[in-house]
Amino acid sequence: MRIVALTEESKKNILEDLLKRSPSNYDTYQDTVNEILADVRENGDKAVFQYTKKFDKAELTADTLYVTEEEIKEAYEKVDSELIEVMKKSIQNIREFHEKQVRNSWFTTREDGVILGQRVTALESVGVYVPGGKAAYPSSVLMNIIPAHVAGVKRIVMVTPPDADGRVNPATLVAAHLAGATEVCKVGGAQAIAALAYGTESIPKVDKIAGPGNIFVALAKKTVYGHVSIDSVAGPSEIMVLADETANPRYVAADMLSQAEHDELASAILVTTSQELAEKVSVQIEEFTANLSRGEIIQKSIDNYGYILLAESMEDAIDAVNEIASEHLEILTANPFDTMTRVKNAGAIFLGEYSSEPLGDYFAGPNHILPTNGTAKFFSPLSVDDFIKKSSVISYSKEALEEVHEDIIRFARAEHLTAHANSIAVRFGKEVMN
Repeated sequence: MRIVALTEESKKNILEDLLKRSPSNYDTYQDTVNEILADVRENGDKAVFQYTKKFDKAELTADTLYVTEEEIKEAYEKVDSELIEVMKKSIQNIREFHEKQVRNSWFTTREDGVILGQRVTALESVGVYVPGGKAAYPSSVLMNIIPAHVAGVKRIVMVTPPDADGRVNPATLVAAHLAGATEVCKVGGAQAIAALAYGTESIPKVDKIAGPGNIFVALAKKTVYGHVSIDSVAGPSEIMVLADETANPRYVAADMLSQAEHDELASAILVTTSQELAEKVSVQIEEFTANLSRGEIIQKSIDNYGYILLAESMEDAIDAVNEIASEHLEILTANPFDTMTRVKNAGAIFLGEYSSEPLGDYFAGPNHILPTNGTAKFFSPLSVDDFIKKSSVISYSKEALEEVHEDIIRFARAEHLTAHANSIAVRFGKEVMN
């Protein structure tokens, strides 16, 4: 794996390289996505069924669109019982973590009759997209549905592409049932996003769409934003490891490859102050890659978007970490908690050599749906907050308003909004007409 000296120029080049992976740069697919969205918006179920037949080879009707209780029962019979127990343990951890994020409404009162507050309510309905195809990701099912369930969302519909027989992956289906999905719809791709955003005869419109997908799904979510809310436009997976000479090179290499195996666009970066560690990690990556089942994908990933950055100081290394703002950040230093205090930008932070990234993917509890492509500078992991909305509450007594009404009128007139001013003035026997 290439070892590069960390300089301002190399950092700039790497940032430009990584940003090329953003879904926003794949405009060649936008026309196709727009066509699908417009077709579903105009023709509803008919278009959804046609695209499902075209892309997934499955024949669907309004009667077979949704997963039945019998299909859920069959899924439980097909999934290994030990995996089901593991999922239940994971669900408990995820639920407990997200329950700590729950916000409550609050109100303050004053003696002059003023009541101010914030009312917190859950979204009414949410659509959760889950990829299908060759791979199944029940862990992502849990991470999307549980925060919505904890938030109090009444309708949580999961959409996922079916196989050619019109069936949903059993592990995905079991995860959805355990997590609390209220319904599962056998639709994928941009057509599923369109159905959730605009509604069809069989698929009611939702308030928000969450969940990762391919480039067509990502662009569709980006396009329908405004008709509905979305969680984010997710890019390829990425990991950054910040390490000093105390880090174990085998652990570092193994953790970097855990993300590189996702796809050819995944990024794995080590930034370190130790030349010896850099060289050992490079050798270990080659050894691991040669023996891993997804070695071909891993090799392309590290060839295109893998780096070992050699920094002159820990301060320079941390500056690079904050500038790149990776989805996953592992800190493997002599005092990782102290190092963390200087990190500002990362989706999820893993501290110490026994807190490897897959722990967060599957089991620890914090959400693994994280900001990518540098957006950790201003976005946060998926959370209960993504499934609630807040309303401000204002109540003034006559006496409280009277005390400040001239100030409000003066402010409104300064903006030449005389109707605003008049709305206040008439309550005290006055008029503002010009």
